[in-house]
Amino acid sequence: MNFPELSNTKSTILSVLSQMKSSNKARMKFMLHIFNLFLGIKGRLNFLQFERFGKYGEQAYRNQFEENFSFLEFNKIMVKEHASDNLAIAFDPSYISKSGKKTPGVGYFWSGMAGQAKWGLEIGGLAAVDIDNHTAFHLDAVQTIYLAENETLPEYYAKVILERKEALQEVSKILLADAYFSKRTFVDPLVMDGFTLISRLRNDADLKYLYNGAQKKGKGRPRKHDGKINIQELDENKIPKVSEVENEKIYSGIVFSKSLNLPVFYG
Repeated sequence: MNFPELSNTKSTILSVLSQMKSSNKARMKFMLHIFNLFLGIKGRLNFLQFERFGKYGEQAYRNQFEENFSFLEFNKIMVKEHASDNLAIAFDPSYISKSGKKTPGVGYFWSGMAGQAKWGLEIGGLAAVDIDNHTAFHLDAVQTIYLAENETLPEYYAKVILERKEALQEVSKILLADAYFSKRTFVDPLVMDGFTLISRLRNDADLKYLYNGAQKKGKGRPRKHDGKINIQELDENKIPKVSEVENEKIYSGIVFSKSLNLPVFYG
């Protein structure tokens, strides 16, 4: 099946495939064909549909899909060629509705749209956010499956990211995630491996000013903190105001987070 309207994408896809270390000519030919089908077929994508619209038999597609293909490497090369240099990595799990009990990984996962945990599947989405061009590029999708014994979800998510650390850090070392991920079990391993996390703290986060004054002489641990922060009455001498537009005021500074047990940039 041919899709003339997709002909302009062929050279772009071939250019990326040729830069992938794991691609040989036969694999490149098949992947170019399958991308053509992905973009051209309307409706469900399955092996019967591929046989109907493609040029191979159903079993040939099944055999090819048993071989590994690094979509992360493919997308990473695409991002480097078409995005600006001002990038950050975004991570966010997404719920997928799925009935039944036989599908691997099925269980209860949080659905942000429904505001509750629902039965189904979950994928962790990784994207490259292009700050200059105000857009984002998909990098990888990882199904939430096979947690180790006593492993929490934040620990599992951190493991997923660190398993792809080398490729992700070639794009950016800045990681964006929502407030759920402001937990030590997620933050500590990522920070130790070179990521800088930008997230949101809980509304009731326990924050303290850092002490920058003179230390007392003699024995005892040096003073680190200078009182608890009241968000409603910030001390501008310690957390300066950096912007004010109409009724909006923005403050920023380095503070200590009790839950994370480390200094964080607050703003």
